[in-house]
Amino acid sequence: MSAPRWIRLAGRAGDVGGLPIVRALPHRERRTIGAWCFLDHAGPALLQGHGMDVPPHPHTGLQTFSWMIDGEVLHRDSLGHEQVLRPGQVNLMTAGRGIAHSEQSLGDRLHLAQLWIALPDEQRFCAPAFEHFPVLPVMDRGGFSLTLLVGELLGARSPVTVHSPLLGADLACAGAADSVLPLQAGFEHGLMVLEGALEVEADEQPAERLAPGSLLALEPGFQRLRLRADAPARALLLGGEPLAQTPLLWWNFVGRTGEEIAGFAQQWNSLSGDFADAAVPGYTSSSGGAERLLSPEVPALRTP
Repeated sequence: MSAPRWIRLAGRAGDVGGLPIVRALPHRERRTIGAWCFLDHAGPALLQGHGMDVPPHPHTGLQTFSWMIDGEVLHRDSLGHEQVLRPGQVNLMTAGRGIAHSEQSLGDRLHLAQLWIALPDEQRFCAPAFEHFPVLPVMDRGGFSLTLLVGELLGARSPVTVHSPLLGADLACAGAADSVLPLQAGFEHGLMVLEGALEVEADEQPAERLAPGSLLALEPGFQRLRLRADAPARALLLGGEPLAQTPLLWWNFVGRTGEEIAGFAQQWNSLSGDFADAAVPGYTSSSGGAERLLSPEVPALRTP
């Protein structure tokens, strides 16, 4: 049996609601890490003008997962929730059959990771929901402060509700650090440096130096990960069981077929079906822009 491999995936620079981002997933060479199907590294940034303002927009078939590192964001959704997300906290929104939400920055600094988790078939049409997690397990490991975002690691368990076997962890150090972490051999993994730089080893692979802007994707089979830093740094570690079927992701929807995605878009634009009650109470544009984002025309989509 050949040894497992890793590949370096270059992220794509972009902008979301006035906030600079690097999008690492989906990537043409690796669309998912387990059920993690979307990863934006947003900031760190000093915001100009009205800051980040993302008007109400829809989601289906996924969970949105927001991990705040610096700054504050106000979340509002069509269920009536209004929640400020602060550093060290997670907002988890389960879209299920359909939900809409808005996001607006508070203050002039912002740094966060925004991810989506594809829901399995049994849950993808569930009732929408929202949860806020102000406290997560934090551990010291070889000079790193490890915050367990999702799943289990080093005997700790995250309280965040997910529906697939997943791992998510934030690792930050204020100076020199050297730590070895166990990996689940049945998981595929991804490591993205958010600040500074890290030297990374997995099992017997030669060490790689990783800086912000790319994602290191590891095939299943790896059992340990060593991270070394000689200055302040921060990284995001993801993992999960490989999916039997890659979900179809377009705009803000996760589905299975192009016809299904087109149906979601039509319902959102006409505020019908599962989006008939999708108004987001309390939202007012801070920039004088649109009061909600309409879906673009759905192109011909090919199932992955």
